[in-house]
Amino acid sequence: MPPLRERREDIPLLAAFFVAEYSKQCKRRVTGISAEARRMLCAYDWPGNVRQLENAIERAVVLGATELITPEDLPEVIESEAIPDAPAGYFETIREAKRQLITKTLRQTGGNFTEAAKLLGMHPNNLHRLVTNLKLRETR
Repeated sequence: MPPLRERREDIPLLAAFFVAEYSKQCKRRVTGISAEARRMLCAYDWPGNVRQLENAIERAVVLGATELITPEDLPEVIESEAIPDAPAGYFETIREAKRQLITKTLRQTGGNFTEAAKLLGMHPNNLHRLVTNLKLRETR
């Protein structure tokens, strides 16, 4: 069977199947995948093939905070390849901007994650995950 990167039309179907399966397994209501997250899934090359896609969707279902899988729920490696023609420093610049914004907002709220998440327009679980992924816990 050809690799998943050669069967991109299968990605949305497989992803939807995995969302339904893991939503049922985790007893968590997830109704689908946002258009932007779907676009990112289709743009990624999937070197780990279907198993990697399945793991990414399982992670998104488990860690997601809304009824839709969003780009924030996907592993960062997928996000970093979503824009293939981006300049080399693009993703590091975005990463640094996220670090600065989160640090400033947490300082502004006295370290209150719930308030900071509200100001940033995201779920507190997503903020906690970003703080961990961006390694901000060490600097706070």
